Amino acid sequence: MAGFSGHWAFVFGVFGNIISFFVFLSPLPTFYQIYKKKTTEGFQSIPYVVALFSAMLWIYYAFLKSNTTLLITINSFGCFIETIYVCFYLFYATKKDRVQTLKLLLLMVVGGFGAIVLVTQFLFKGIIRAQVVGWICLVFSLCVFVAPLCIVRQVIRTKSVEHMPFLLSVFLTLSAVAWFFYGLLLKDMNIAVPNVLGFIFGILQIVLYAVYKNKKPSSSSSELSLQNPATTTIVEDNKKQKHNNLPVAELTEEQIIDIVKLGSLVCSEKINVVSCIKDWGPESSKLDNNKVLHPNNTKQQAVEV
Repeated sequence: MAGFSGHWAFVFGVFGNIISFFVFLSPLPTFYQIYKKKTTEGFQSIPYVVALFSAMLWIYYAFLKSNTTLLITINSFGCFIETIYVCFYLFYATKKDRVQTLKLLLLMVVGGFGAIVLVTQFLFKGIIRAQVVGWICLVFSLCVFVAPLCIVRQVIRTKSVEHMPFLLSVFLTLSAVAWFFYGLLLKDMNIAVPNVLGFIFGILQIVLYAVYKNKKPSSSSSELSLQNPATTTIVEDNKKQKHNNLPVAELTEEQIIDIVKLGSLVCSEKINVVSCIKDWGPESSKLDNNKVLHPNNTKQQAVEV
């Protein structure tokens, strides 16, 4: 029976390696965009630093356990590819983003991982050490699997799946299934338990994609932008001034919309004034210009003229 479960654990482990391999390669289109733009503006380094820290943590746990070779292989590849991502990001990042990324690396990879290794090596021994590291991996993996809730919230709020790639959601779900059975067959709950949550969130993302894939974003600001071309013009002018390194006041979408509304109101008032002047007819030409233009002139003064 033990040989049977070990055989299937190997099968699911290989399957998990293959799926996770593609998951690790999923950010390649993002870095291709960074390469074309020669800047990391609009992208964050946090996911890659967190993934690097997670891979290092699982490798450390795998070395403390037996029969976890497949866990070592995929996370070794994860450490390699995430290190390349981080170095690539640092090369094209602005000074501010580069400093923030280096601080994050020092905090998580050097400080966090180093502290875990030192504490577990000196305070715990044997099986207890592996259990403590396993609990740390379990808690951290649960936090990582909860992260897609932000994407789920955004999809429900905007009714758009633009920022939730379908294939990535499918691969993450399959990966969770594979590693769940791998941990279950090895009787390692530290591997199996977090992937239950990963499977649930993966299915949730697939369901949301099926519900909202054909729906347009329900954003009032986007609708107003379509109704008022002036909004688009203001946004484009701001972008051009930023591109030319000219000083420009930062305007939010709400402020731009208010400006367009105010402009429309002013224009409508001008039209009303002109229409009123036309309605007075030829007799209005006899009026003194000062009396017409100045609001202090009363009707009685106009009649006397």
